[in-house]
Amino acid sequence: MNFETTQERSMIRSTAADVAAEYGPAYWREKEEAGEFAQGFWDELADAGFHGLLVPEEYEGAGMGMAEMGLAMETLCAEGCGMAGTWYLVLTGGMAAIGIRENGTDEQKERYLPDIATGQRNFSIGITEPEAGTNTLNVTTRAEKDSAEETSADPTEATASEEGDEYVINGQKAWITFSDRADNMVLVTRTTPRDEVEKGTDGISLFIVDMDSPGISVSPIEKHAINYSKSCEVFFEDVRVHEDDLLGQEDDGWWALVDMLNPERIGFAAAGTGIGRLAAEKAIEYANDREVFGRPVGEHQAVSFPITKAYTRMETAALMRQKAEWLFDQGEPCGYESNVAKATAVEAGIEAVKQSMQAFGGWGYAKEYDVERWWREINLTRLAPVTQQMAYNHISQELGFPKSY
Repeated sequence: MNFETTQERSMIRSTAADVAAEYGPAYWREKEEAGEFAQGFWDELADAGFHGLLVPEEYEGAGMGMAEMGLAMETLCAEGCGMAGTWYLVLTGGMAAIGIRENGTDEQKERYLPDIATGQRNFSIGITEPEAGTNTLNVTTRAEKDSAEETSADPTEATASEEGDEYVINGQKAWITFSDRADNMVLVTRTTPRDEVEKGTDGISLFIVDMDSPGISVSPIEKHAINYSKSCEVFFEDVRVHEDDLLGQEDDGWWALVDMLNPERIGFAAAGTGIGRLAAEKAIEYANDREVFGRPVGEHQAVSFPITKAYTRMETAALMRQKAEWLFDQGEPCGYESNVAKATAVEAGIEAVKQSMQAFGGWGYAKEYDVERWWREINLTRLAPVTQQMAYNHISQELGFPKSY
């Protein structure tokens, strides 16, 4: 690992800070209350080149790595965007870009990566199901290979797209962010049922699905926060996809999915420390200005120490995230480090926001100071993209404890 501040990293940090200054807390307060997608912010991320950080240069991207993406996310979050700094990057510019970059065919890369890099294509990621939850291996959304005989009563009428080269998808997904407006979804399915495979990781296949395909319906879920994007239930009824839309190999999609899951954890680690830093900085500013009994409240160690302690934990968590980013960019295993980074960043960030709200006193509950919104936002990171309990399960197994699930 190299902690040298390169020209590229300095530029990413300063650009992210400039974007966050333009799209600061008041902007997100308005979008949250209106329940509106922040199209202006999305387009600004494209102009800054952030959607394409992980896209190779030959596909109009920057050809950089998770180290740069993590820096951009954390800076955007910390400088005023809150959760949106990760939320608007992690699915399309993060997971989809990596999944297609690492596992896509040449045709898929040509079709999708340039549009991802320029912000012209929005992806959702279809993993979670109502009955599977964290246990991704239990997904039941099914993709079954079709045949010409099933498609046409008269075999002489079969077309090139009907001669056994399509799959028919049926199933349901839940909590799928951006699915109400995404152009495409990377969809996790079973092409072989779990009870017919030796290992649970077998029989999984990923597809790139056009969201305007017949048979797809989307229903937004009312939620506690982050209402500047919708998270939805998505229903698939006899949705037809071509075999060319397979991402990776049939029945062997688990490892393509893993390529995307560690970056997602890294992104949420960046959100944890970024939101925590944002709340802490606002609380420190307030604690220097607000006087009680003739003295700034920040002079009281009961106010300053809790935020300071949380801040030191965030600094440590950020270092583990940087290690996970470095390992990922080197092509090395990073599951342990990604889960440690996510778990520690979330706990430190939550504590920072909690203590920052306390420093504001009653005003911490007021919308105008935004800390109550950051409290609602950061609490999602306890639950997604993997619960804290499951992150610790992974870590405990790496330490040598027996598997608990």
